[in-house]
Amino acid sequence: MTQITQLSQLDMNATYSYADYLTWQLEETVELIRGKIMLMAPAPNVKHQRISRNLLRPISNYFYKNRCQVFHAPFDVSLYDSGKSKLADREIFSVVQPDLCVICDPEKLTVQGCNGAPDWVVEILSPNNSKRDARIKYALYEESGVTEYWLVYPYEQSVYQFVLNAKTEKYQLYAMYAEDELVKPYLFPDLNIDLADVFAD
Repeated sequence: MTQITQLSQLDMNATYSYADYLTWQLEETVELIRGKIMLMAPAPNVKHQRISRNLLRPISNYFYKNRCQVFHAPFDVSLYDSGKSKLADREIFSVVQPDLCVICDPEKLTVQGCNGAPDWVVEILSPNNSKRDARIKYALYEESGVTEYWLVYPYEQSVYQFVLNAKTEKYQLYAMYAEDELVKPYLFPDLNIDLADVFAD
């Protein structure tokens, strides 16, 4: 079997599984969305990384010695329809790397990452990924059963909080936060995150 080390060896129009993805040794970072290769943007800028760090700190402290665990990119999360039970790698056609994700079911953790939907996902938007995170990943997270999804807008200094409706299995905009407000995750209401700290330079 030919070792895949360059994108040029792959057919960008083909459909690949997570099992294929695990064999690649690419310099570029890619995600799989419904079997299609999606190139990730170049290394995030300083603003993006600072926000990620400032969010990770209070979340990590909150979950210290807790059953739930927080992970940050790069960290593989393989996704599939929430109506299906745990799938083998060859049956999975979407794998993403959220900026931050919280997983409360230890059975979902594998050597490679997470098999199935995290409980909470945070994506920090940039000009290169806004469409993917706000539309494509939004639909994927909704379909796979991610209960809470945050979209963080660095330049607007705002957070959009979406929560999955258990009856409709669709996201509803639960709240919007901006600038120096306190954000409370729907799933963890006693966790207060100060946006003044998150967006601080």
